[in-house]
Amino acid sequence: MYYRKNNSIYKIKHPILPHITTPKMKNIAIILISVLSISCKFQDKQLDNNKVYGLNEQKEASQIAEYVTCVFEDSNANLWFGTLSRGIAKYDGRELRYYTKNDGLPSDRVTSVIEDQDGILWFNTGNGLSKFDGHKFKNYLVKDSDFGSNVISSLLIDSNGIFWVGTWNGVYQFDTEEFLPILIPYPDVDTKINEDTKNWIIGINEDHKGNIWFRRDGYGLCKYDGNSFSYVLKKDGLHSNNVTEIEFDKDGSIWIGTRVAERDNPDPNKRAGKGGLNRLMGGEIKSFPDIDGFNNDDVYEIFTDTSDHIWITTTRNGVYRYDRKEFRKYYFPISIMSIMNDKKGNLWFGGAGGLYRIDKNQQIINVKTNGPWE
Repeated sequence: MYYRKNNSIYKIKHPILPHITTPKMKNIAIILISVLSISCKFQDKQLDNNKVYGLNEQKEASQIAEYVTCVFEDSNANLWFGTLSRGIAKYDGRELRYYTKNDGLPSDRVTSVIEDQDGILWFNTGNGLSKFDGHKFKNYLVKDSDFGSNVISSLLIDSNGIFWVGTWNGVYQFDTEEFLPILIPYPDVDTKINEDTKNWIIGINEDHKGNIWFRRDGYGLCKYDGNSFSYVLKKDGLHSNNVTEIEFDKDGSIWIGTRVAERDNPDPNKRAGKGGLNRLMGGEIKSFPDIDGFNNDDVYEIFTDTSDHIWITTTRNGVYRYDRKEFRKYYFPISIMSIMNDKKGNLWFGGAGGLYRIDKNQQIINVKTNGPWE
Protein backbone atom coordinates (compact mmCIF):
# COMPACT_ATOMS: atom_id res chain seq x y z
CA MET A 1 0.00 0.00 0.00
CA TYR A 2 1.10 3.57 -0.68
CA TYR A 3 0.10 7.04 0.37
CA ARG A 4 0.78 10.51 -0.97
CA LYS A 5 2.41 13.33 1.03
CA ASN A 6 3.82 16.64 -0.25
CA ASN A 7 3.48 15.49 -3.87
CA SER A 8 5.65 12.45 -3.19
CA ILE A 9 4.65 8.79 -3.00
CA TYR A 10 5.54 6.78 0.11
CA LYS A 11 5.19 3.08 0.71
CA ILE A 12 3.33 2.18 3.89
CA LYS A 13 5.25 -0.57 5.62
CA HIS A 14 2.46 -1.07 8.16
CA PRO A 15 -0.48 -3.38 7.31
CA ILE A 16 -3.66 -1.68 6.13
CA LEU A 17 -6.56 -4.06 6.68
CA PRO A 18 -10.35 -3.76 6.76
CA HIS A 19 -11.44 -2.12 9.99
CA ILE A 20 -13.53 -3.93 12.59
CA THR A 21 -16.78 -2.33 13.66
CA THR A 22 -17.57 -2.00 17.34
CA PRO A 23 -20.76 -1.99 19.45
CA LYS A 24 -22.20 1.35 20.39
CA MET A 25 -19.68 3.14 22.58
CA LYS A 26 -20.95 4.12 25.99
CA ASN A 27 -20.03 7.46 27.49
CA ILE A 28 -16.58 6.86 28.98
CA ALA A 29 -15.04 10.23 28.30
CA ILE A 30 -13.91 10.57 31.89
CA ILE A 31 -12.23 7.15 32.38
CA LEU A 32 -8.77 8.63 31.97
CA ILE A 33 -9.56 11.44 34.36
CA SER A 34 -12.24 10.12 36.63
CA VAL A 35 -11.90 9.03 39.94
CA LEU A 36 -10.54 10.47 35.41
CA SER A 37 -10.16 3.93 1.40
CA ILE A 38 -12.21 6.39 3.97
CA SER A 39 -12.31 10.08 2.93
CA CYS A 40 -11.95 12.84 5.51
CA LYS A 41 -14.48 15.65 5.76
CA PHE A 42 -13.28 19.11 6.66
CA GLN A 43 -14.38 22.67 7.10
CA ASP A 44 -12.69 26.03 7.52
CA LYS A 45 -13.86 28.78 9.79
CA GLN A 46 -12.34 32.16 10.56
CA LEU A 47 -11.85 33.09 14.20
CA ASP A 48 -14.39 35.15 16.07
CA ASN A 49 -13.78 37.21 19.18
CA ASN A 50 -13.90 35.19 22.38
CA LYS A 51 -13.37 35.70 26.10
CA VAL A 52 -9.91 37.06 26.90
CA TYR A 53 -8.49 37.28 30.39
CA GLY A 54 -5.81 39.96 30.86
CA LEU A 55 -3.00 39.84 33.38
CA ASN A 56 -4.65 42.31 35.73
CA GLU A 57 -8.21 41.10 35.41
CA GLN A 58 -9.45 39.89 38.78
CA LYS A 59 -13.23 39.83 38.44
CA GLU A 60 -13.30 36.71 36.29
CA ALA A 61 -10.77 34.74 38.33
CA SER A 62 -11.73 31.08 38.24
CA GLN A 63 -10.16 27.73 37.45
CA ILE A 64 -8.84 27.41 33.89
CA ALA A 65 -11.36 24.60 33.51
CA GLU A 66 -13.01 21.91 35.56
CA TYR A 67 -10.80 19.41 33.73
CA VAL A 68 -7.44 20.46 32.29
CA THR A 69 -6.66 17.50 30.07
CA CYS A 70 -3.29 18.58 28.66
CA VAL A 71 -0.62 21.27 28.90
CA PHE A 72 1.55 22.11 25.89
CA GLU A 73 4.14 24.74 24.95
CA ASP A 74 4.53 25.54 21.26
CA SER A 75 7.66 26.70 19.41
CA ASN A 76 6.74 30.34 20.09
CA ALA A 77 6.54 29.74 23.87
CA ASN A 78 2.74 30.00 23.96
CA LEU A 79 1.10 27.77 26.54
CA TRP A 80 -1.97 25.73 25.55
CA PHE A 81 -4.40 24.06 27.93
CA GLY A 82 -6.88 21.45 26.69
CA THR A 83 -10.21 21.09 28.46
CA LEU A 84 -13.16 18.73 28.38
CA SER A 85 -15.82 21.39 27.93
CA ARG A 86 -14.22 24.80 27.31
CA GLY A 87 -12.22 24.10 24.17
CA ILE A 88 -8.54 25.03 24.14
CA ALA A 89 -7.03 27.92 26.13
CA LYS A 90 -3.92 29.81 25.03
CA TYR A 91 -1.66 31.92 27.24
CA ASP A 92 0.78 34.08 25.25
CA GLY A 93 2.56 35.74 28.17
CA ARG A 94 0.07 38.61 28.32
CA GLU A 95 -3.42 37.19 28.24
CA LEU A 96 -5.41 34.00 28.36
CA ARG A 97 -7.79 33.30 25.48
CA TYR A 98 -10.20 30.45 24.88
CA TYR A 99 -10.91 28.96 21.46
CA THR A 100 -14.16 27.00 21.18
CA LYS A 101 -16.65 25.74 18.64
CA ASN A 102 -17.63 29.38 18.10
CA ASP A 103 -14.15 29.94 16.67
CA GLY A 104 -14.12 26.87 14.46
CA LEU A 105 -13.16 23.94 16.69
CA PRO A 106 -15.28 20.87 15.89
CA SER A 107 -15.75 20.14 19.60
CA ASP A 108 -15.12 21.84 22.93
CA ARG A 109 -13.49 18.64 24.16
CA VAL A 110 -9.72 18.89 23.50
CA THR A 111 -7.51 16.22 25.04
CA SER A 112 -4.11 16.77 23.43
CA VAL A 113 -2.02 19.21 21.37
CA ILE A 114 0.88 18.43 19.04
CA GLU A 115 2.95 20.66 16.74
CA ASP A 116 4.29 19.49 13.39
CA GLN A 117 7.57 20.46 11.74
CA ASP A 118 5.89 23.40 9.97
CA GLY A 119 4.66 24.94 13.22
CA ILE A 120 1.07 23.83 12.64
CA LEU A 121 -0.87 22.78 15.72
CA TRP A 122 -3.08 19.69 15.77
CA PHE A 123 -5.75 19.19 18.42
CA ASN A 124 -7.33 15.89 19.46
CA THR A 125 -11.02 16.59 19.91
CA GLY A 126 -14.25 14.79 20.65
CA ASN A 127 -15.27 15.15 17.00
CA GLY A 128 -12.21 14.53 14.86
CA LEU A 129 -8.82 16.17 14.35
CA SER A 130 -8.45 19.93 14.19
CA LYS A 131 -5.60 21.72 12.42
CA PHE A 132 -4.75 25.29 13.47
CA ASP A 133 -2.35 27.56 11.57
CA GLY A 134 -2.70 30.46 13.99
CA HIS A 135 -5.52 32.05 12.01
CA LYS A 136 -8.11 29.43 11.20
CA PHE A 137 -9.13 25.86 11.98
CA LYS A 138 -9.44 23.06 9.48
CA ASN A 139 -11.30 20.05 10.82
CA TYR A 140 -11.18 16.41 9.76
CA LEU A 141 -13.68 13.67 10.54
CA VAL A 142 -12.20 10.20 10.64
CA LYS A 143 -15.42 8.51 9.59
CA ASP A 144 -18.92 9.82 8.97
CA SER A 145 -21.61 8.77 11.44
CA ASP A 146 -19.13 6.86 13.61
CA PHE A 147 -18.95 8.40 17.06
CA GLY A 148 -16.15 6.16 18.32
CA SER A 149 -13.85 6.73 15.36
CA ASN A 150 -14.22 10.51 15.67
CA VAL A 151 -13.30 10.68 19.35
CA ILE A 152 -9.54 11.16 19.06
CA SER A 153 -7.59 9.79 22.01
CA SER A 154 -4.01 10.01 20.67
CA LEU A 155 -1.99 11.50 17.83
CA LEU A 156 1.62 10.64 17.02
CA ILE A 157 3.71 12.09 14.20
CA ASP A 158 6.52 9.54 13.99
CA SER A 159 10.13 10.02 12.89
CA ASN A 160 9.10 9.31 9.27
CA GLY A 161 6.42 11.99 9.35
CA ILE A 162 3.57 9.48 9.44
CA PHE A 163 0.47 10.48 11.40
CA TRP A 164 -0.85 7.74 13.69
CA VAL A 165 -4.33 8.50 15.01
CA GLY A 166 -5.74 6.62 17.99
CA THR A 167 -9.49 6.69 18.51
CA TRP A 168 -12.18 5.03 20.56
CA ASN A 169 -12.65 2.73 17.59
CA GLY A 170 -9.15 1.74 16.57
CA VAL A 171 -6.03 3.12 14.88
CA TYR A 172 -5.69 5.02 11.62
CA GLN A 173 -2.86 6.45 9.58
CA PHE A 174 -3.60 9.92 8.24
CA ASP A 175 -1.94 11.48 5.17
CA THR A 176 -3.76 14.84 5.66
CA GLU A 177 -6.25 13.71 3.03
CA GLU A 178 -7.66 10.40 4.18
CA PHE A 179 -7.66 8.09 7.19
CA LEU A 180 -6.46 4.54 6.55
CA PRO A 181 -7.57 1.97 9.17
CA ILE A 182 -4.90 -0.22 10.80
CA LEU A 183 -5.74 -3.58 12.30
CA ILE A 184 -3.84 -4.47 15.47
CA PRO A 185 -4.16 -8.14 16.48
CA TYR A 186 -5.71 -8.90 19.85
CA PRO A 187 -3.56 -10.87 22.30
CA ASP A 188 -4.92 -13.66 24.46
CA VAL A 189 -5.58 -12.04 27.83
CA ASP A 190 -7.11 -13.15 31.11
CA THR A 191 -8.84 -9.83 31.65
CA LYS A 192 -12.60 -9.51 31.31
CA ILE A 193 -12.96 -7.19 28.33
CA ASN A 194 -15.54 -4.44 28.22
CA GLU A 195 -17.04 -4.87 24.75
CA ASP A 196 -17.79 -1.15 24.57
CA THR A 197 -14.11 -0.26 24.90
CA LYS A 198 -12.30 -3.18 23.28
CA ASN A 199 -11.23 -1.08 20.26
CA TRP A 200 -10.24 1.96 22.30
CA ILE A 201 -6.67 3.15 21.73
CA ILE A 202 -5.47 5.00 24.82
CA GLY A 203 -2.15 6.16 23.42
CA ILE A 204 0.53 5.76 20.74
CA ASN A 205 4.27 6.27 21.26
CA GLU A 206 7.48 5.83 19.29
CA ASP A 207 10.73 4.69 20.90
CA HIS A 208 14.25 5.72 19.88
CA LYS A 209 14.52 2.70 17.56
CA GLY A 210 11.41 3.66 15.63
CA ASN A 211 9.15 1.00 17.13
CA ILE A 212 5.52 2.05 17.52
CA TRP A 213 3.84 1.24 20.84
CA PHE A 214 0.08 1.08 21.33
CA ARG A 215 -1.66 1.32 24.68
CA ARG A 216 -5.06 -0.34 24.80
CA ASP A 217 -7.71 -0.68 27.46
CA GLY A 218 -7.69 -4.32 28.51
CA TYR A 219 -5.13 -5.59 25.98
CA GLY A 220 -1.90 -4.40 27.57
CA LEU A 221 1.00 -2.85 25.73
CA CYS A 222 1.64 -3.67 22.06
CA LYS A 223 4.87 -3.04 20.13
CA TYR A 224 5.05 -2.92 16.34
CA ASP A 225 8.56 -3.08 14.85
CA GLY A 226 7.49 -2.64 11.24
CA ASN A 227 7.11 -6.36 10.63
CA SER A 228 5.40 -7.99 13.59
CA PHE A 229 3.53 -7.31 16.81
CA SER A 230 4.58 -8.29 20.34
CA TYR A 231 2.93 -7.69 23.68
CA VAL A 232 3.62 -6.87 27.31
CA LEU A 233 0.78 -8.18 29.45
CA LYS A 234 -0.40 -8.92 32.96
CA LYS A 235 0.73 -12.51 32.59
CA ASP A 236 4.26 -11.15 31.98
CA GLY A 237 4.21 -9.24 35.26
CA LEU A 238 2.20 -6.05 34.65
CA HIS A 239 -0.21 -5.08 37.40
CA SER A 240 -3.00 -4.77 34.85
CA ASN A 241 -3.72 -5.12 31.14
CA ASN A 242 -5.32 -1.66 31.24
CA VAL A 243 -2.22 0.32 30.26
CA THR A 244 -2.63 4.08 30.59
CA GLU A 245 0.86 5.52 30.04
CA ILE A 246 4.44 4.67 29.10
CA GLU A 247 7.70 6.60 29.28
CA PHE A 248 10.97 5.58 27.64
CA ASP A 249 13.94 6.06 29.98
CA LYS A 250 17.43 7.00 28.85
CA ASP A 251 18.76 3.66 30.16
CA GLY A 252 16.53 1.72 27.76
CA SER A 253 13.91 0.76 30.32
CA ILE A 254 10.21 1.54 29.99
CA TRP A 255 8.04 2.92 32.77
CA ILE A 256 4.48 1.61 32.45
CA GLY A 257 1.38 3.04 34.12
CA THR A 258 -1.80 1.00 34.51
CA ARG A 259 -5.22 1.32 36.05
CA VAL A 260 -7.14 -1.12 38.22
CA ALA A 261 -9.21 -3.17 35.77
CA GLU A 262 -11.55 -4.35 38.52
CA ARG A 263 -12.91 -0.81 38.89
CA ASP A 264 -15.08 -1.60 35.86
CA ASN A 265 -16.92 -4.28 37.83
CA PRO A 266 -20.61 -3.40 38.29
CA ASP A 267 -20.41 -4.82 41.81
CA PRO A 268 -18.91 -2.08 44.03
CA ASN A 269 -17.60 -4.74 46.40
CA LYS A 270 -15.37 -6.20 43.69
CA ARG A 271 -13.54 -3.10 42.49
CA ALA A 272 -10.20 -3.68 44.19
CA GLY A 273 -7.19 -5.03 42.36
CA LYS A 274 -3.73 -4.36 41.00
CA GLY A 275 -2.80 -1.19 39.16
CA GLY A 276 -0.15 1.50 39.29
CA LEU A 277 3.48 1.50 38.16
CA ASN A 278 5.79 -1.08 36.62
CA ARG A 279 9.19 -0.80 35.00
CA LEU A 280 10.34 -3.01 32.13
CA MET A 281 14.11 -3.52 32.30
CA GLY A 282 16.09 -6.09 30.35
CA GLY A 283 13.02 -8.16 29.68
CA GLU A 284 11.97 -8.23 33.34
CA ILE A 285 9.09 -6.30 34.89
CA LYS A 286 9.71 -4.59 38.21
CA SER A 287 7.14 -3.45 40.77
CA PHE A 288 7.37 -0.99 43.67
CA PRO A 289 5.49 -2.63 46.56
CA ASP A 290 6.64 -0.10 49.16
CA ILE A 291 5.28 3.01 47.41
CA ASP A 292 1.69 4.02 48.14
CA GLY A 293 -0.40 3.98 44.98
CA PHE A 294 2.08 2.11 42.80
CA ASN A 295 0.40 -1.26 43.28
CA ASN A 296 -3.33 -0.68 43.82
CA ASP A 297 -4.11 2.66 42.21
CA ASP A 298 -4.43 4.24 38.75
CA VAL A 299 -1.42 5.96 37.16
CA TYR A 300 -2.30 8.36 34.35
CA GLU A 301 0.88 10.30 33.64
CA ILE A 302 4.59 9.52 33.60
CA PHE A 303 6.84 12.39 32.57
CA THR A 304 10.58 13.07 32.42
CA ASP A 305 11.49 16.69 33.14
CA THR A 306 14.49 18.69 31.95
CA SER A 307 16.43 17.73 35.10
CA ASP A 308 15.96 14.05 34.19
CA HIS A 309 13.56 13.49 37.08
CA ILE A 310 10.63 11.19 36.43
CA TRP A 311 7.18 12.22 37.63
CA ILE A 312 4.41 9.69 38.25
CA THR A 313 0.83 10.70 38.99
CA THR A 314 -1.66 8.53 40.85
CA THR A 315 -5.39 9.03 41.22
CA ARG A 316 -5.63 8.69 45.00
CA ASN A 317 -2.08 8.85 46.32
CA GLY A 318 -0.65 12.08 44.99
CA VAL A 319 2.27 12.73 42.63
CA TYR A 320 5.77 11.32 42.96
CA ARG A 321 9.10 12.58 41.67
CA TYR A 322 11.89 10.06 41.14
CA ASP A 323 15.35 11.66 41.22
CA ARG A 324 17.17 8.41 40.30
CA LYS A 325 17.69 7.65 44.00
CA GLU A 326 14.34 7.89 45.73
CA PHE A 327 10.70 8.85 45.30
CA ARG A 328 9.46 12.14 46.77
CA LYS A 329 5.74 12.64 47.21
CA TYR A 330 3.90 15.86 46.31
CA TYR A 331 0.39 16.46 47.60
CA PHE A 332 -1.90 18.02 45.01
CA PRO A 333 -5.56 18.67 45.91
CA ILE A 334 -6.66 17.17 42.59
CA SER A 335 -5.87 14.13 40.44
CA ILE A 336 -3.17 15.09 37.93
CA MET A 337 -3.33 13.79 34.35
CA SER A 338 -0.91 16.04 32.44
CA ILE A 339 2.58 17.44 33.14
CA MET A 340 4.70 19.82 31.07
CA ASN A 341 8.11 21.45 31.55
CA ASP A 342 8.26 24.82 29.78
CA LYS A 343 11.31 26.57 28.32
CA LYS A 344 11.69 28.66 31.49
CA GLY A 345 11.95 25.54 33.64
CA ASN A 346 8.47 25.77 35.15
CA LEU A 347 6.54 22.56 35.74
CA TRP A 348 2.84 22.67 34.92
CA PHE A 349 0.23 20.18 36.13
CA GLY A 350 -3.29 19.85 34.74
CA GLY A 351 -6.01 17.62 36.03
CA ALA A 352 -9.46 17.06 37.44
CA GLY A 353 -9.97 20.41 39.12
CA GLY A 354 -7.75 22.91 37.38
CA LEU A 355 -4.17 23.94 36.65
CA TYR A 356 -1.17 23.99 38.98
CA ARG A 357 2.55 24.70 38.79
CA ILE A 358 5.53 24.21 41.08
CA ASP A 359 7.63 27.30 41.71
CA LYS A 360 11.37 27.55 42.37
CA ASN A 361 10.77 27.00 46.09
CA GLN A 362 8.96 23.73 45.33
CA GLN A 363 5.64 25.27 46.34
CA ILE A 364 2.48 24.04 44.63
CA ILE A 365 0.50 26.98 43.21
CA ASN A 366 -3.01 26.93 41.77
CA VAL A 367 -3.01 28.97 38.53
CA LYS A 368 -6.41 30.43 37.71
CA THR A 369 -7.60 32.53 34.79
CA ASN A 370 -5.79 35.56 36.23
CA GLY A 371 -2.65 33.67 37.26
CA PRO A 372 -0.29 33.85 38.99
CA TRP A 373 1.65 33.03 35.81
CA GLU A 374 5.12 33.83 37.14
